[in-house]
Amino acid sequence: MKTRYLILALTLAVLAPTAQAFESGDLLVKLGLHNVDPKNDNGSLASGAFDAHIGSDLKPSIQAEYFFTPRIGVELLASVPFQHDVYLNGAKAGSFNHLPPTLSVQYHFGNDRVQPFLGAGVNFTWTYSEDTTGPLAGTELGIDNSWGLALHGGVDFKLNNGWYVGTDLRWIDLNADVSVNGAQVGSVQVDPLAYGLYVGWKF
Repeated sequence: MKTRYLILALTLAVLAPTAQAFESGDLLVKLGLHNVDPKNDNGSLASGAFDAHIGSDLKPSIQAEYFFTPRIGVELLASVPFQHDVYLNGAKAGSFNHLPPTLSVQYHFGNDRVQPFLGAGVNFTWTYSEDTTGPLAGTELGIDNSWGLALHGGVDFKLNNGWYVGTDLRWIDLNADVSVNGAQVGSVQVDPLAYGLYVGWKF
C-alpha cells in the first residue's frame, strides 16, 4: 500500500505544473564571450601534402531569443568577427576572419530559477580577409562560405529583476573548400565547439 502511495505521489510530482521562467512573447537578450574551438584534425590539403590545423579565438557575442511558448524559443547568435590562424604541417601559413550567425529552435526545461535548454538549428559561416604567411606567403588564400547543422545546449540562471546569467555550448557542422591562387586544393573539416558565458536581460 505504501508503495502505491509513493508511486502516486511521484507521478503527481512529475505531472504537476512548475513555475515558468518565461512566457509567450518574452525576449531574452544575452551579451557575453564565446570561444570558437575547431576540432584538432582539420584534414589535409594538396593531395595529402599538408596537414591543416585551425586555431581557436575568443570574441564578444550577442544572442536574442524570442519565446513562442513558455518552453519553446527561437534564438539568433551573432558576434564580433572571429579571427583564426591556419597552420600547415605545424607552421603558420595564414589567417582568416569569419562571422557565424546561427539560428536555433530551443526547448527549455527546469523551473523558474534554473532553465536548462537543448536546441538545433542552422549556421552560416561567412569567411573573409584571408591572409597568408610562411609556406603560403605571396599566394592568395580562399576559404569558401558554408552552411551547416548546429546543435546547442546550455543553462540559464535567473537572478533578480529580469536579469539572467548562463553558459552554453554549440557544435557546428562546418566544412569549407580551400583554394590557393584560385585553384582548389581540398577542404577543411572545422566542426568547432563554440562555448561561452553571458549575462541576459528579459524584455
